[in-house]
Amino acid sequence: MESFIQISEKETDRPFWILRTEHTAYVLEVDAQGWVQHVYWGPRLLLDSDYRVAVASGPRVWERPTGISREEFPAWGDPKYGEPCLKATFADRTRAVVLQYTGYEITTEDDLPVLLVRLTDPHYGLEVHLHYRVIPEFDLIERKAIIVNGGDQSVMLEHILSAAWNFPLREGYRLKTLGGMWGSEFQIQDIELPIGQQVMESRRGHTSHHANPWFGLDCGATETHGEVWFGALAYSGSWKFTAERNAYGRVVVTGGVNDFDFTWKLDAGESFETPVFVGGFSAAGYGPASRSLHGYERAYVLPNAKPRPVLYNSWYVTTFDVNFENQRDVAAVAAEMGVEYFVIDDGWFGKRKNDYAGLGDWTVDRDKFPDGLNPLIDYVHDLGMQFGLWVEPEMINPDSDLYRAHPDWVFYFPNRPRTELRHQLVLNMAREDVREHIFKALDDLLTEYDIRFVKWDHNRSYSEVGWPEAPEGRDREIWVRHIRGVYDIFRKLRANHPDVIFESCAGGGGRVDLGIMRYTEQFWGSDNTDSSDNLLMFEGFSMAYAPLTKMSWVTEPDHFSGQRPTPLAHRFLAGMLGSLGVGAELTKWTPEQRAEGQRWISLYKDIRETVQLGDLYRLRSTRNGPLAAFQFVHPTGQESVVFAFLDLAHFGPYRACLLLQGLDPQARYRIDGQDTVMSGAALMQGGVQITLNGVFASQIIRIRRED
Repeated sequence: MESFIQISEKETDRPFWILRTEHTAYVLEVDAQGWVQHVYWGPRLLLDSDYRVAVASGPRVWERPTGISREEFPAWGDPKYGEPCLKATFADRTRAVVLQYTGYEITTEDDLPVLLVRLTDPHYGLEVHLHYRVIPEFDLIERKAIIVNGGDQSVMLEHILSAAWNFPLREGYRLKTLGGMWGSEFQIQDIELPIGQQVMESRRGHTSHHANPWFGLDCGATETHGEVWFGALAYSGSWKFTAERNAYGRVVVTGGVNDFDFTWKLDAGESFETPVFVGGFSAAGYGPASRSLHGYERAYVLPNAKPRPVLYNSWYVTTFDVNFENQRDVAAVAAEMGVEYFVIDDGWFGKRKNDYAGLGDWTVDRDKFPDGLNPLIDYVHDLGMQFGLWVEPEMINPDSDLYRAHPDWVFYFPNRPRTELRHQLVLNMAREDVREHIFKALDDLLTEYDIRFVKWDHNRSYSEVGWPEAPEGRDREIWVRHIRGVYDIFRKLRANHPDVIFESCAGGGGRVDLGIMRYTEQFWGSDNTDSSDNLLMFEGFSMAYAPLTKMSWVTEPDHFSGQRPTPLAHRFLAGMLGSLGVGAELTKWTPEQRAEGQRWISLYKDIRETVQLGDLYRLRSTRNGPLAAFQFVHPTGQESVVFAFLDLAHFGPYRACLLLQGLDPQARYRIDGQDTVMSGAALMQGGVQITLNGVFASQIIRIRRED
């Protein structure tokens, strides 16, 4: 522990903390005024004294030094004109918070070193505990803040972020974010950071398709070169990032719970804990930055990092019209092809004939399944597969028994219409009675039936986010209490049913983040299953999230684009970039197509550990040309797999040389199908030659180490 967190008070008699990872250092200190200031974030330096770098701040004509300071957790109140991490109103209507350093502690959490720094408002007794957990092997720092009301009167918190990340003075900072919309999530966006503030946020109540709580900051870095600072927020509700560059060249990124329409009443003795905001530094581009996050997620965030099964989902075959017979027929074909989990999607419950009715009534529709689900589950088991179901527990149709019994259980404002989106409203999970009802319904379902997979959907953003029954002064807490309630249901279900795999879905990638990742094994990345589009979405997704968490289905070629005749090989290989699923109309496939699909699934099972648990290298991108290429290296280094995809074809066959990465330069490797043995150095310096013929051509290359 001491080797990763060092405290020095020799030179100034004030604390000076050095948080070390394997390759980086994060440094903070207490200044003469009692402010906790950021000092350094970057590669480890030789001498401790090297970290006391001077920070040029420019002229200070119109503002105090605090206005351009490098505070770790700035509170609003005196001349500070950047984005604060904390804004509050005290009982006497004072709206200024003053935070002074009052102590620290070095401890451990899950065997990882933790620095706790205490700040206190000397008059009102409001405390802020800054929490830094060091993840040495992945060069990451987890940050969060705990606000404690140590006074004797209530405090109204109005703006509570998790952290402010300060960056060294550089020219030409570029901000990288993930944007998009439904059907085109995780699009990489780069902007040169101008003077002023850039805001990335969701006010929708969930993470959203339009922006994702991850950022990268660089000065022209590539996949393999250049300094990169990056971070991701572990939160699934409305969130907010700001990236601000001021006139003196200082750049700060803040992030946390969105302050829009939000307050939190903190009574005497109560506390509020922010979501974790994890950050890291890479000296060698975005590739190592992504691999740091992927390793961290597998080791510290996900419920487990076991290889994910190949699943089949019957939605595109039957939509709402599910019954024993049609599910039996498609399950038989799926099993023949090697599928491991069979999942029924929407339509099995309540009076669910379409999307107008039934949400909220989580009991089996006996018109469709007269004997319940057990006959189908038994049949699926006899085929050698596990069984799964789709649910959407946070939503409710007005045409449902639950809504007729409890119309006050949804978000609503008195004297205002209740806006339906997709014919549904949102249940208020801030209410304990709602949480208990939904938990019991799902717990009963998972207890009665042998269900091993749950696809948890979330098909609308929020509106009329009201809670008229809330205690006085607490109605705007609904934004946070709701998502905490969702987490609580997941936590209890996982405790009671540890063998169930949960997938987070929100009309595609509308709720993908490190917060929900703690409770779910994987994400449904997009409702767009076009294999060519998936290459771009996978590239953006993998900037922040481990490949094994992204589920991709093989569907019919015209499912989403309606016009791209992608070959079956292209669809399967694109689906293998992460966790593989199938959603095609298998009963209509020819024997030749089924046999080909069976071969691809068998191959995927052979390379599954390499793809899902190995290191990812993004070799080529269709953002920059016609070719996409991704390489995975097994954790043991014994195997590497390369996927290559041609998006466009001109002037005959497309030839390229792919310089591999992540191999042992001194080791010997053999490419499947070739007799030649090559060193890792040769494969990384000379590369692998590929030739792709025609539009949507694709290729997979397996490379094995020979000891």
